[in-house]
Amino acid sequence: MIELRQNSFFHNFLKMLPLILLFISVFNEFDANYFGIPFLSFNFAYILIFYFTLKAIDYFGYGLIFLTGLINDTVTGLPLGVSSFCYMIICIFSSYFRSITLRPTIMKDWLFFLITISVTNSIYYLILSYFFKVELDYRFLLVNNFTTFLLFFFFYSIFSLYYKKFLGSSDVWYQWQCKKSKYN
Repeated sequence: MIELRQNSFFHNFLKMLPLILLFISVFNEFDANYFGIPFLSFNFAYILIFYFTLKAIDYFGYGLIFLTGLINDTVTGLPLGVSSFCYMIICIFSSYFRSITLRPTIMKDWLFFLITISVTNSIYYLILSYFFKVELDYRFLLVNNFTTFLLFFFFYSIFSLYYKKFLGSSDVWYQWQCKKSKYN
């Protein structure tokens, strides 16, 4: 592990890996249905953005998240800026949650993620249907919310292992441990 942290190129690559995954996911339309099951879809970009703006904001800049939203709109053919706006809503919710959380747990994060994606998807579909007159299927919204919500737990575990293994503990966990040891 010491050799890994001494190799600056590999360490910097590991720091940027979540951002690279985000760009790959928006270039590939990762929220699409690849399994051929009707209405089964999830939004991987939402999970990535929420987790890494909540736990590791040092490696995930808001400007780059905004840029990935513009790229997502270009790739999917949506009006420019809609995805960026939704990604910024997720960033606002996660930064608010990071500032009010005293003891972070996966269950709190998971439930707050449900609220976040519900509000974000509702705003996303309202903008598309009212301002741009795009025909939408609301069953898709519900299934996408539910599937993304369920898969968040799985990806949360993977991202936490990745973060602890290669980058150290998350900043929220570290701050909580420092406060805890200061008072003991």
